[in-house]
Amino acid sequence: MRILYAIQGTGNGHLSRARDIIPYLLEKGQVDILISGIQADVDLPYEIKYKFKGLSFIFGKKGGIDLMDTYRKSNLKRLYQEIQSLPVEDYDLVISDFEPVSSWACKLKNKPCIGLSHQSAVINKKSPKPKKTDLVGKAVLHNYAPVDISYGFHFKQYDQQIFTPVIRSQIREANPIDAGHYTVYLPAYSDERIIKVLAQIPNVKWQVFSKHTKKDYKVRNVHIQPINNELFVQSMVASTGILCGAGFETPAEALFLKKKLLVIPMKGQYEQHCNAAALKEMGVPVIKSLKQKHIGSIEQWIRLEKKIIVDFPEVTEQVINKLIKENYQKSRSSAKVLGQGISTWKQFKHRSFGNILKQLTN
Repeated sequence: MRILYAIQGTGNGHLSRARDIIPYLLEKGQVDILISGIQADVDLPYEIKYKFKGLSFIFGKKGGIDLMDTYRKSNLKRLYQEIQSLPVEDYDLVISDFEPVSSWACKLKNKPCIGLSHQSAVINKKSPKPKKTDLVGKAVLHNYAPVDISYGFHFKQYDQQIFTPVIRSQIREANPIDAGHYTVYLPAYSDERIIKVLAQIPNVKWQVFSKHTKKDYKVRNVHIQPINNELFVQSMVASTGILCGAGFETPAEALFLKKKLLVIPMKGQYEQHCNAAALKEMGVPVIKSLKQKHIGSIEQWIRLEKKIIVDFPEVTEQVINKLIKENYQKSRSSAKVLGQGISTWKQFKHRSFGNILKQLTN
């Protein structure tokens, strides 16, 4: 069996999850790995068959995605060329973790594409949503990397095709301790903003992992360091609590480690606001932004003793077995058109996520 496993390279969560999924896929057949995107800080210990620029979200420094920078650094014609060049027809299964090149290549060639991602769970009607509807955000989730069949990961099993998180072995096998510091990962905020707020809470040791620095330095009680996977895991495992964005992998790992958790959803990113809604239902504190007016809420969280108890069993092998069983023969024998198909540059330009992005920045 030939499997193409395509992974989104914006952020670190997709690649972290892939580390644990790939070994199970390798048991099923020959696996070629595709990565697209330019914002990840985590490496994969496997050979990468295809490395594309794809279409990456660019983190800003004020709490959200920098849409203008994202649009400036996007190149739809190059993306279309990457899509055309990918031989998805050579594979028995194409599995996409919210990865646009593989998803749109399948649309181009009428090949079934299987979604295996957190985003597949977020867009499920039974998953929690924020009170304020974001029509553009929903459109992005549906159009960025469209798939035909979805298997999703979320904080709870909200539906039949939704599973609890893949917790990487580094975290699952760790022995948590409390060394008295707090771990911080807020990639959409500048170091200056983080220091300005957290330094005002002087009796706390903050270990901040930053996308915006290449050097290690301290300002009062705030220790800033470049992102390093091993050091970040060590910091989380030994922390009292974790302050982070409302992504998926880091909050899931914090909950698994039984650490106190406080999240700040990124501005303008609908997926994170959906995650925040789910976490809030579970009892996790959520604040809107990293501003001076929220210092009281952060201090209240620090005083909080309550921890959220979750049950995240090892389900990765079960999910992969289910996916293969339900789709292998179907994908090989499928000759029907699964969608309207995309056959020209004009059609792709009109229907792709890039068109939504262009509208946002106009």
